[in-house]
Parts: sequence; structure tokens; C-alpha cells
Amino acid sequence: MEPPRPKKLLDQVRDALRLKHYSYRTEQTYIYWIRRYILFHNKRHPQEMGTAEVTQFLTHLAVQEQVAASTQNQALSAIVFLYRVVLEKELLGINAVRAKPSRYLPTVLTPHEVQAVLQQL
Repeated sequence: MEPPRPKKLLDQVRDALRLKHYSYRTEQTYIYWIRRYILFHNKRHPQEMGTAEVTQFLTHLAVQEQVAASTQNQALSAIVFLYRVVLEKELLGINAVRAKPSRYLPTVLTPHEVQAVLQQL
């Protein structure tokens, strides 16, 4: 009798996320980013990659794709989860180019600011 084949990597990630009670939406998002990371490195297995490849991927997201800082952080969280929980490897010294945080305009004016605007009318 042949021993059972080990589970595929993304199935292992799903199992780990469910075991830790992550939401289904988080599961979908993490799988998306891990798949993108693997495809970016020409389908190399993450076990044979490390900090240098993670840094390269995150820098690519910031520089070439110009993603928002929150998007880059989401990708980083997914990849760190993969390495820490599923592969049980630590990533040390990730030094990627960081995406620029978006700047939001205030949506509420202080009473003083409202008074100043009304005086200009």
C-alpha cells in the first residue's frame, strides 16, 4: 500500500487558518497573496525561498505596482503567516521598499474651521 500524499501547500495554509479561526475572507485574501508570491518567483516552493525573495516581492509591489501601504502590509502578513505557521521558518530582516501611506483629507471640520470658512463667503 502506498503512503498517502502530503497535502498541497495552499491546503495546508487553509487548514492552519481554519484551525486558528481566521475569517473566510481573510483565508481567501491570504491564499491570494501567497499564490501571487509563488507565481512572482516562477512557481518556486516557498520552502526553498526566504527573506531575500520576500523583500524582492514586497519591493515589486511598492515600486512597479504602486500598491497602497495597507495592501503591501496585507501581502506581508499573509507571507509571514505562511512562513511562521505553516513552514515553521522565521523571516528575519525584511527590508523592502515601503509603499507610501495614503494621505486622507479630514472629513470633519472643527467649529473654528467652519467659522473661518463661513467668514470667507
